[in-house]
Amino acid sequence: MLNFLRKFLIALGSLVLLIVLGLYLSGNGYLIKGVWATYLHGETSATISDAKYFTTNTIAAPNPQAWAKAENYNEAEISPLLQEYLDSTESIAYLLLKNDSILIEKYWGIGSAQSQTNSFSMAKSITTMLVQIAIQKGIISSWQSPVSNFLPELRGEFVQYLQLDHLAKMTAGLDWNEHYKNPFDITAQAYYGSDIETLMTSKVKVTRKPGSVYEYQSGATQLLGLCLTEATGKSLSALAEEWLWTPLQAENPAAWHLDSDKGTELAYCCFNSNARDFARFGKLLINHGNWEGKSILDSSFIAESAQGEMNNFYGRSFWLYQDEQAGDVFYMRGILGQYIIVVPFYDAVIVRLGHHRLANVDNHPVELPIYLSESLKMLKAH
Repeated sequence: MLNFLRKFLIALGSLVLLIVLGLYLSGNGYLIKGVWATYLHGETSATISDAKYFTTNTIAAPNPQAWAKAENYNEAEISPLLQEYLDSTESIAYLLLKNDSILIEKYWGIGSAQSQTNSFSMAKSITTMLVQIAIQKGIISSWQSPVSNFLPELRGEFVQYLQLDHLAKMTAGLDWNEHYKNPFDITAQAYYGSDIETLMTSKVKVTRKPGSVYEYQSGATQLLGLCLTEATGKSLSALAEEWLWTPLQAENPAAWHLDSDKGTELAYCCFNSNARDFARFGKLLINHGNWEGKSILDSSFIAESAQGEMNNFYGRSFWLYQDEQAGDVFYMRGILGQYIIVVPFYDAVIVRLGHHRLANVDNHPVELPIYLSESLKMLKAH
């Protein structure tokens, strides 16, 4: 029996070794990390707490300033309808900011005022804000700068037409398939792979005329991030700490996923923080780029980013929504329902973080109008 068991374990180990070797030789070595971070931990896809499976860069918070709390802080009751949606999507945080003060904040599960969870594609908006600051500082000439100035190795029939603004507005025309469930697709390779820059410049091409068609592509923001690091000579994490996290007086350090040890940030996703500090982006945007009297973002950039060019739902890396009560709304969004919702008419910011989201209807998640309408009721009542 022991002899049989020994032979079985040797055979099993040899099989595993052959599979691993085959994956590496076929260029699919990223699947090993993907399986480890998901299926071997009881998951089927990326999660809000998967930073523990990645190397991350820390974005320090050297200038912390706590939020003011409204006089009636946390006195309002969350409506049964809002609570139903928060529960059904396994929310971990809900925060409502009004006039620069926290009116309501609630946490569940792993959520807390200090927790760090993955924001996923909210990072696209953060990367775009960093590029704007580089433009303001004169490091990059304009949003119309050719991408080839920064990434001359990028290829494709229409690469000479590609500008930074095309990347930010999702009109880049890349041969990129935004598919989150296929483990062999480029999206999975980008997420779990160990060399995002080589992947982007060797496998991604500009196959359509930039500016001609809107198509949401995470690869576009990754290219934008690579252009920024090439222009500045600094990592996205270092820039985020210097240009955003420190002046915004974040209370807690944040973390950004890297592709490998001492590697490159996944610019299109994976900025990890909490509801309170994420709300600072909302306040910055609602105050037209100003923070405590200091201009961080040009107000013209925010106005332009909140306008669609080829559609009415996506601007310059921000989602756009028209609500009967709230008026013109724009928001940052992550795939599992990470939201920073900016409501200028009411001087309000809504942050929701959690494990899941509902389906899209007309390019927006089903829960978005519920979050808006029920939050506005609490604002009006208090």
